[in-house]
Amino acid sequence: MSWGTELWDQFDNLEKHTQWGIDVLEKYIKFVKERTEIELSYAKQLRNLSKKYQPKKNSKEEEEYRYTSTRAFLATLNEMNDYAGQHEVISENMTSLITAELTRYVQELKQERKSHFHDGRKAQQHIETCWKQLEASKRRFERDCKEADRAQQYFEKMDADINVTKADVEKARQQAQLRHQMAEDSKAEYSSTLQKFNSEQHEHYYTHIPNIFQKIQEMEERRIVRIGESMKTFAEVDRQVIPIIGKCLDEITKAAESVDHKNDSQMVIEAFKSGFEPPGDVDFEDFTQPMKRTVSESSLSNSRGDGKSEPKFGSKSKGKLWPFIKKNKSPKQQKEPLSHRFNEFMTSKPKIHCFRSLKRGLSLKLGAGPEDFSNLPPEQRRKKLQQKVDELNRDIQKEMDSRDALTKMKDVYIKNPQMGDAASVDHRLAELGQNIEKLRLEVQKFEGWLAEVEGRLPARSEQSRRQSGVYEAQNASGVNSCAQDRESSPDGSYTEEQSQETEMKVPATDFDDEFDDEEPLPTIGTCKALYTFEGQNEGTISVAEGEMLYVIEEDKGDGWTRIRRNEDEEGYVPTSYVEVYLDKNAKDVHKPLQKISE
Repeated sequence: MSWGTELWDQFDNLEKHTQWGIDVLEKYIKFVKERTEIELSYAKQLRNLSKKYQPKKNSKEEEEYRYTSTRAFLATLNEMNDYAGQHEVISENMTSLITAELTRYVQELKQERKSHFHDGRKAQQHIETCWKQLEASKRRFERDCKEADRAQQYFEKMDADINVTKADVEKARQQAQLRHQMAEDSKAEYSSTLQKFNSEQHEHYYTHIPNIFQKIQEMEERRIVRIGESMKTFAEVDRQVIPIIGKCLDEITKAAESVDHKNDSQMVIEAFKSGFEPPGDVDFEDFTQPMKRTVSESSLSNSRGDGKSEPKFGSKSKGKLWPFIKKNKSPKQQKEPLSHRFNEFMTSKPKIHCFRSLKRGLSLKLGAGPEDFSNLPPEQRRKKLQQKVDELNRDIQKEMDSRDALTKMKDVYIKNPQMGDAASVDHRLAELGQNIEKLRLEVQKFEGWLAEVEGRLPARSEQSRRQSGVYEAQNASGVNSCAQDRESSPDGSYTEEQSQETEMKVPATDFDDEFDDEEPLPTIGTCKALYTFEGQNEGTISVAEGEMLYVIEEDKGDGWTRIRRNEDEEGYVPTSYVEVYLDKNAKDVHKPLQKISE
């Protein structure tokens, strides 16, 4: 089966067929190229999807990924990222093994096809030239024979005519002989040309064309084999990544099997456990005895005597911010000016410190928590303190490793002075030593707080259990600080004493009456609100931008300024929210008065 023998007369059809074959190959190249683009797009979308659901660093989402279910989801995201990588591998391999190779092969194929059909056209042109020469020789021979016949007939006619001279007859005879000779010559030329053409034609159809068509057939068969191999490679590229994709899917399955609902439930307990015990029974308060007054929750004596606040269960305690609350006055109470007793209370140094501590408690409620995490429930505080101790220990270890490395370097410098100056690292070693000592002191401090918390966790008093219902440690820390007595040193500073023998003991009834009946403090200046402030917390006051108000107490260093709008509206606002204009002639309102009678 050969195109040269079977298709010797189908040159044009073979030319069209081979061009169609090249078009098919180019179409397949385009198909593979689009497949690689789809794979890349799919991989990119998978990576973006995985990145979209990855937890953000240093965010609340990152903390949520400590549960087994969320860790399994995170493992799934990571495996999907690897899964996307395999589709990128498919795209790369198809591009390099199929698209690039076939594109180069198509260029070579086009050149080879062009060369073969150029040779075929050249052979056809040669045989056509030979045929034209044969036709010309044949026509010439035919023409010469006709002219020889006419010359012979003319000679015979002249020879038979008695009226024609002998010279004319001889001339006619010679002309006839000449024409016969020319006819013989044309015959010989035609015979020679015909023999040559037959030889060329036989060579063309049995040698040249078969060889050319055989080469074209081989070229076409190579193209068919090549496209088949490319299709096989197309499948193999996919098959090569199947094991890795299978591993990705196996890892996703393994992560899913690692989900432990019991462990997640236990982690929820660890994350939100406060350490408090459930509140006990509510005590019966007997109101049948009119003279017996229930001790106020905001009583200073309770705060002083117990050393801790005792808010009502299930309600927002106003006693924690007692200096900020103004209760409705009865007509009788309004007739008794007690501003001098309030001034005495405010100028008493232990009370001022307690008052400022409560303001700091408000600041903690509005801003960042304290260093000892006292704003957290006991169990959560213990966890935070333990994390802080572990973090400090890691920092100490890093500093010690750096110090050891520098010590070794110093030893090398001492043994080999040409390598460096040993004294050059002394300053850095001293810094590391100081850093380690500071970190150790920090560890001791946090370990002390941790020991205190761990010592308190086993047994909780009834008041602490009651406190768990309305836990607000920010203000409680301010009130608790009042339980420690402050003594004034000669230089005017305050010192804390752990003993409670010097605590100020004021009956709740007296204090409530005294504090509720104080007269407004004198103004010491005015202020203009730079920004709007929504006073949503107890003790604060709402102001509008541009509003003018009276200043009754300056910022004591805690970031709050006490202002008044009218006789019944006063409170604290952030100092940065107002522009204060103090009156230089204002008298000091904190005059030391007599001690409040107990």
